[in-house]
Amino acid sequence: MEFRFIYITAGSQAEARKIATTLVEERLAGCANIIPGMRSIYRWEGKIEEAEETVLIAKTVKDRVPALIARVRELHSYDCPCVVSLVVEDGNLEYLGWLDAQTTT
Repeated sequence: MEFRFIYITAGSQAEARKIATTLVEERLAGCANIIPGMRSIYRWEGKIEEAEETVLIAKTVKDRVPALIARVRELHSYDCPCVVSLVVEDGNLEYLGWLDAQTTT
């Protein structure tokens, strides 16, 4: 089984919580971490912008990634949300087994 951490940024803690809860309820992710208080500086439509955001890390298996990304895009308030998949190479096998079981429908 291949595992992924999905890095997502959200405009608020409430939005991150809504997305995280939906992903876990729908078994697209086994767990999600919400990290508030991130400051982002980025270029958008030709201007440098700065905003406070919330980081959301969803933990899942590789075959759930496309559906997870699609669901985040449906739920997210941004026109172009940051949703990227990061490969998990190694880890606690007991935890990874639990994660696999949580993402099985």
